[in-house]
Amino acid sequence: MSVRRLNGRARVAIATLVTVASLFLFVFPTQALLAQQRDVRDAKHDLAVLREQNDRLAEEAARLETPEEIERMAREQYGMVRPGEDAYAVIPPSPTATTTTTATGTDPADG
Repeated sequence: MSVRRLNGRARVAIATLVTVASLFLFVFPTQALLAQQRDVRDAKHDLAVLREQNDRLAEEAARLETPEEIERMAREQYGMVRPGEDAYAVIPPSPTATTTTTATGTDPADG
């Protein structure tokens, strides 16, 4: 009977060993591979977004170097004018005190 008991224990030990070995050989590497593929996909997406932003910024930098854009910005942001031109500034009106009207629709300040 002790031989059968030892065989049962040996079978459980071997089954456990096979299960653990299969985890190390198949499951864990597969999970790592899938995680790496996901990271590569995310990195490719980030790279595409950065390239698009880089292209857009390069176009804007080229536009900012043109004389027309420099003049537009100088006029718009700094109020600069060409020699011989007159510059005018429109000043918004100052806030005035509001008056109230009575129920008859007349202004009490009119007396």
